[in-house]
Amino acid sequence: MKKAICLLLVVVMSLGLVACGKKQEETTTEEAFKPSMDTSTKCQIKIAGGYDNFEALETEFDHFNELYPDVELVYTKVDDYNNMIGTVLNGNDAPDIYFNFSWMYGREPYKESIDHAENLADPALNLNLDCIRSNIILNTSDGTLPMVPVFSNTYGMLVNNDLFEKEGLKVPTTYEELVKVCDDFREKGYANPIMGYAQDETTSIYTVIGYPYFCETVAEDPEAVEKLNSLDASAGEYMRPALERLTKLMSDGCVNHNDCVKIEDNYEAVILRFFEGDVPMMTCSGDTVSGTKKRESRSEEFIANPFKYTFVPVPISDKGTSFLDMSNLQFSVNKDSANLDMANEFMRFLISSKELSEMAQNKGLMSPTKDLSFNSTYAAFGNVPESRIFSPEVIGLSDDAVNQYRRAAFYVCSGQMTVEDAIAKYGSLE
Repeated sequence: MKKAICLLLVVVMSLGLVACGKKQEETTTEEAFKPSMDTSTKCQIKIAGGYDNFEALETEFDHFNELYPDVELVYTKVDDYNNMIGTVLNGNDAPDIYFNFSWMYGREPYKESIDHAENLADPALNLNLDCIRSNIILNTSDGTLPMVPVFSNTYGMLVNNDLFEKEGLKVPTTYEELVKVCDDFREKGYANPIMGYAQDETTSIYTVIGYPYFCETVAEDPEAVEKLNSLDASAGEYMRPALERLTKLMSDGCVNHNDCVKIEDNYEAVILRFFEGDVPMMTCSGDTVSGTKKRESRSEEFIANPFKYTFVPVPISDKGTSFLDMSNLQFSVNKDSANLDMANEFMRFLISSKELSEMAQNKGLMSPTKDLSFNSTYAAFGNVPESRIFSPEVIGLSDDAVNQYRRAAFYVCSGQMTVEDAIAKYGSLE
């Protein structure tokens, strides 16, 4: 069936019109999807999002069209998505399904995005939510579920597996092993065993490495989380373990800040620097990993000397590797959709281990499913024991608290503050 895939930037007119956790080894036995509606139904499902294109979704609709050949998908990119989706939902051409994000929940500027969402926890919808890791499902105050994860995210490091094999070294799984392998690589002539983006705090190498450890240190301390979220100045002390571990990592010679700041952005520049082939470990988020495949052909160094790489947790803790489990992108269904039944049917089709895993692999992102063995790039995270999985969603850290930690880590590791200064300034770090 011919699909109309609209990749137009949306311009909102004055009339408001818009153009078209459980242990990861666990798996669940799923029944094959069976259509619950008349398969000759003709309609159009409009999906609004912030991606320039969404080939992975198009592939899923190809699968769906094998069952419902006369259902058409129209994907529309909304310009300035986060700020405009509320207006789009109130327009005359509102989408049936739309992107949503956990951080929008409970925040007044994004109220429309939540208010328009159908409750996907309604048992009558028969969505297989059990196939998704429970710790990344939005925990709401009233038990409703306005959105469901379709991609997830984490922090870790791209590993040049060929370099490890060439030098007879093993990928580290503890902090002691990490320091030792960095020493070994330096002795073998590798100037920067670990690199990462270091020009600002949001997704700097210090956030990627230190934030999971910060979450680990406060995960079982509700009082600490409450003080951190209230930006209580005394809560700065809770950052000490993570900040001191980061400074130790640098004093142990694993990270050179001056070399890391030469990387110009946290996406393409990170990937292309890694593809030069002389960096054993490059820290980044799953978002960055999603861009690696498309950039293999853009790197002259990688074309000349291709190598195998995987994405693994950074073993910053003495207790070993951890998995900071976060949602990336979630789908909501517009409860006022003119094609609500078919929109829900598509969601019922999509929310399965098979379809979610395939879509995530096609997009290059981590699947939100319990079984992560589908994509070898992320498989290492599936081996992390349940006790070492930490979710900001479950812990309850606010965006404000997280931003204070990120700034503290960046200022300390870039030499702008001491650990004591950063701790003292918690709640007022700009």
